[in-house]
Amino acid sequence: MRNVSVIGLGYVGLPVAIEFSKLKKVIGFDIKTSRISRLKSGFDDTNEISKEDLKNCNVHFTSDPQELKNADFHIVAVPTPVDCAHQPDLFPVRSASEVVGKILKKGDIVVFESTVYPGVTEEVCVPILEKESKLKCGVDFKVGYSPERINPGDKEHTFTKILKIVSGMDDDSLNIIAETYGSVVKAGVYRAKSIKVAEAAKVIENTQRDLNIALINELAIIFGLLNIETKDVLEAAGTKWNFLKFQPGLVGGHCIGVDPYYLTYKSEVLGYMPEVILAGRRTNDSMGKYVANKAVKEMIKLGKNVGESVVTVLGLTFKENCPDLRNTKVIDVINELKEYGVTVQVNDTEADPEEAKKYYNIDLKKYDELKKADAIIVAVAHKEYLSWKPEKYIKLLNQNSLLVDLKSVLDKNNLEKNNIKVWRL
Repeated sequence: MRNVSVIGLGYVGLPVAIEFSKLKKVIGFDIKTSRISRLKSGFDDTNEISKEDLKNCNVHFTSDPQELKNADFHIVAVPTPVDCAHQPDLFPVRSASEVVGKILKKGDIVVFESTVYPGVTEEVCVPILEKESKLKCGVDFKVGYSPERINPGDKEHTFTKILKIVSGMDDDSLNIIAETYGSVVKAGVYRAKSIKVAEAAKVIENTQRDLNIALINELAIIFGLLNIETKDVLEAAGTKWNFLKFQPGLVGGHCIGVDPYYLTYKSEVLGYMPEVILAGRRTNDSMGKYVANKAVKEMIKLGKNVGESVVTVLGLTFKENCPDLRNTKVIDVINELKEYGVTVQVNDTEADPEEAKKYYNIDLKKYDELKKADAIIVAVAHKEYLSWKPEKYIKLLNQNSLLVDLKSVLDKNNLEKNNIKVWRL
């Protein structure tokens, strides 16, 4: 088996490193020394790996790039975000390519897992690897691409249980990459026809989901105007065997809310304006503002003075039961409420208070620190919120108040029996 290194130990890289380490020692590299220190002490901030698994793993955690020389199969799993103009930010993957290029030696293989638009591996990363290593790709070293399919917070669809797409620059590299991943991925591997095909497959997986959710979000707005429950309509339609079951909501995170922009960017560079994909993105990006505006209207109907109101937002992370705050769209709800002069207080049972303060300037409140509010917005369906009885919500509210259940996961009838007005997306 090859000697594996993993560059980038976040939600994607760490589980990969842990699984490979069950067969052979792995070099786990990250530029964040604080991240390395935490992992060495047995604590994973992402909550993907247990303290016991970290303690027993055979991963050498390091921030010293020179130690990567001891590996000959390098897996790059760094984030690929977009900037404020929704343009791909390739700085992390470029930087990782520089790091790997400096230690690259003859016979090495570099596999990229970061989500990119088709062509990045060969057109952006390979030239950097060649420049830094002074070696020739295809002669001295080879590259491949194997898109990550990690779902943060999902303990069922884990790295080894998801069919792994692999690709290589030629048959020889493809065989080695397939065998290496196949040694740990129990679900097996799928050999893509080319690196570009594998890159494209990854980016459209989340683009497809984004468009389907955008459709449901638009339908939710329409159903709101018709004064019917979206949940009721979806349950009825879902009785047809081929109806796709998607739910309305805020679309954030590092995948669905980002990946489509990589594809549309490349499309525009090639001279084609992708109208459908961008329309879906506009719909989903506007939902935070829509939710806030709807909450304000419902508060006015209840006779609330919006400018003097307090709203409690429960949940800040981009998805339930996960501490990941990247690209959360809950912040759009919060910012829009503040535009109305609303005082907003936020609680999250999963998020790191330091990260919330650092990235969004939000001071997370514990339950006992929350003041009585005129409205509660259950923005993220953390399991703890689902376990609360109506009395726990009532304790947080003034009389004749509003509860916004974005994911339609709470018992509406039970809440309204307790004189709480419930609005659901």
